[in-house]
Amino acid sequence: MTDSEAPSAKAPESVSGAPALPQGALEIASGYAFTGPALDLGALLWDGRCLSDVQIRIPLPMLNRHGLVAGATGTGKTKTLQLIAEQLSAQGVPVFLADVKGDVSGISAPGQENDKVRARAAEVHQEWTPAGFPCEFYALGGMGHGIPVRATITGFGPVLLSKVLQLNRTQEQSLGLIFHYADQKGLELVDLLDLRAVVTFLTSDEGKSELKGIGGLSSATAGVILRSLTAFEAQGMSPFFGEPEFDTSELLRVAGDGRGTVSVLELPAVQDKPQLFSTFLMWLLADLFHDLPEVGDADKPKLVFFFDEAHLLFNDASKAFLDAITQTVRLIRSKGVGVFFVTQTPKDVPGDVLAQLGNRVQHALRAFTPDDQKALRATVKTFPNSPYDLEEVLTALGTGEAVVTVLSEKGAPTPVAATRLRAPESLMGPVEPAVLDGAVKESSLYGSYAEAVDRESAYEKLTARGTGASSPASEASTPSTPSSEAGPSRGRARKGDDQDASVVQQVVGSGVFKSLARSLGTQIGREITRSVFGTARRRR
Repeated sequence: MTDSEAPSAKAPESVSGAPALPQGALEIASGYAFTGPALDLGALLWDGRCLSDVQIRIPLPMLNRHGLVAGATGTGKTKTLQLIAEQLSAQGVPVFLADVKGDVSGISAPGQENDKVRARAAEVHQEWTPAGFPCEFYALGGMGHGIPVRATITGFGPVLLSKVLQLNRTQEQSLGLIFHYADQKGLELVDLLDLRAVVTFLTSDEGKSELKGIGGLSSATAGVILRSLTAFEAQGMSPFFGEPEFDTSELLRVAGDGRGTVSVLELPAVQDKPQLFSTFLMWLLADLFHDLPEVGDADKPKLVFFFDEAHLLFNDASKAFLDAITQTVRLIRSKGVGVFFVTQTPKDVPGDVLAQLGNRVQHALRAFTPDDQKALRATVKTFPNSPYDLEEVLTALGTGEAVVTVLSEKGAPTPVAATRLRAPESLMGPVEPAVLDGAVKESSLYGSYAEAVDRESAYEKLTARGTGASSPASEASTPSTPSSEAGPSRGRARKGDDQDASVVQQVVGSGVFKSLARSLGTQIGREITRSVFGTARRRR
């Protein structure tokens, strides 16, 4: 088939109940004729027509094989997320959505029927019924509408923190050594004040000798880290770090009626801090990664996680950080978690990560400049062979239309299908702020996370040392007694847990800190292990 004969998705006309389908459309239809549970995306576009008898779908078990939703601004990516999230929730799968623009909260409320919705439903043979879905709303550090989501500095770890501090590879490794030192000396790193106190101590006349004991950390590098922390605090970042630390298992909740809970992280209040929120999302995923058990191939995912504005995650990222993302995405599938990256073009996602994404929903691309045209050609090359002229189709798609290829029930790529997508059944827009605030305060989680807790940690210990308290070095040599009390709720540390800190031997090579926890005779207690991101592993 030549380019001039290739079918196009331009200016499609809706048809229904066609007596016979063209051969090419029949071949595509056979690729989406799944027998098991699946999500319905929409109807096939072929040769200028919407063939509503050919439904384009994603098998439910394949949602943990990850995916990409891409397209230019205004092409309907957010509504595609909403459509997929609704159907996952309806089939009992929890969903996490990052609401960067503040327009996803409507998923909690029934949609509003109008002429456009009725027309779209008729075109794609959708039985559209307005419906809201069970939601929990979160906000980073409580900035904005939502239950506050916080992480301790120890929980966040050196690799992710290096990303938000924009440290280079050497400085990243040095930060890992500082975390190692704090672990050794029983100095809990709860918030930025704690970390700054430890770095300040290590750069002081009294603390410089400590640097020699941990090796590879110069006073100059420690000073750079300290200045980066000070600048970070000056930008108003302190509320994101502290206690109570958010338990990521809350994202796996299912409502009483069996529908999966949609966790919406409201991010409009931190739009001017893109590196922070993108890296915080990676922390959530990394925490899930090393806490969840292996499940292999399940009938449906445990959770599907959507990274909106995914390019922010990869901008200026170190090789260590990219390696860690690639490893997490590759391995978390076996733990039942699917990850979808949402961005403008596939080139925003590194090749090693893109290779892990089995499901693709590509909205329209623009080709106004030479760079746009280059990106368009690169995108076309990432698709399987197709009877479509994809360069033409991708620039002609309308809002709410996309080119789709997913993994079949057998794990093989389905034929490329230009698709007119279904309309979400929930509200396509934000709910009123008062309604959102009411939902937050009525949540059963509000009491657990709303109020920040300030307990004794590194800052207090180092301050007390100046008034006659024992030094960190002497604390490490003092035998401690394991507590007989039960562990804290959700595995978060209690006041007094400083005597239960163990020694962690950091393996610093590529900047990714993999460690083994070992118990010393002088300190017995809670293990601190670190994942590929250097995040501390907590016992649930």
